[in-house]
Amino acid sequence: MRISIDHQTRYRFEEPQARVVQLLHMRPCDTNHQTVVAWRVDIDCDARLRKHEDGFGNEVTMVYADGPLESITIEVTGEILTDNEAAGVVHGAPEPLPPALFLRQTARTRPDDAIRDYADGLNMEKDALGGLHALCSALCDRFEIVPVRPDHMQPVGETFATKSASPHELAELFCSIARTCGFPARFIAGYRVSETEKRMASLHAWAEAYIEDLGWVGFDPACGISPDERYVRVAAGLDASDTAASSGSRTGGGEEAMDVDIDAHMLGAGQH
Repeated sequence: MRISIDHQTRYRFEEPQARVVQLLHMRPCDTNHQTVVAWRVDIDCDARLRKHEDGFGNEVTMVYADGPLESITIEVTGEILTDNEAAGVVHGAPEPLPPALFLRQTARTRPDDAIRDYADGLNMEKDALGGLHALCSALCDRFEIVPVRPDHMQPVGETFATKSASPHELAELFCSIARTCGFPARFIAGYRVSETEKRMASLHAWAEAYIEDLGWVGFDPACGISPDERYVRVAAGLDASDTAASSGSRTGGGEEAMDVDIDAHMLGAGQH
């Protein structure tokens, strides 16, 4: 599948800013089943861009813009080729870290007593893959899925105690439970093209768990499935804070407002 993505983020400032610095996790990675055909970052003002790779193997773009700035718009556009030949198994992704590191819980994923009790009731010793798929389906059935919402750094214990959750919150919860059961798990940020609206997509999140003799396998508890050709993998980390699409700082007073507009759609054969 060939997917076109246009992701625009616009910041508006109550007062002119002397300087704006942004860290972007917005470039998809190449894997054996995902290839970036074209990708570019455009800024609507004079800005310096610097690229590097972070400790998780994600490509990071730093944006430095000097003011005075009343607003700044960051637009990333590109095309990605995907396939579903791996059926959720991840091959060829950047792997600078050993799987065991992803057993580490963070302040956001640290389980409470209710999550530990839930994990203790899961039987994954004999069939790790089947058990993790069952966990993925169970979380999907347990929660009402709500759209991506502002990140309030909610601990997974609070998510587990509610009846609704965003894809990002469920991905962190999956990671927490999988790690509690002894499986390395990492948080994945990216895009998912809608099944019903061809020109609609959203920032999405899912998880990957490491299974001996198989490797990393993707699980999307918001949909109850493994990622397929409709998914575009962008960044990996221990939790959502490691993969934020944009974050940064500014020099200047007043409040800021942020608007995000994403258009992603499948291109027909031969289109580019």
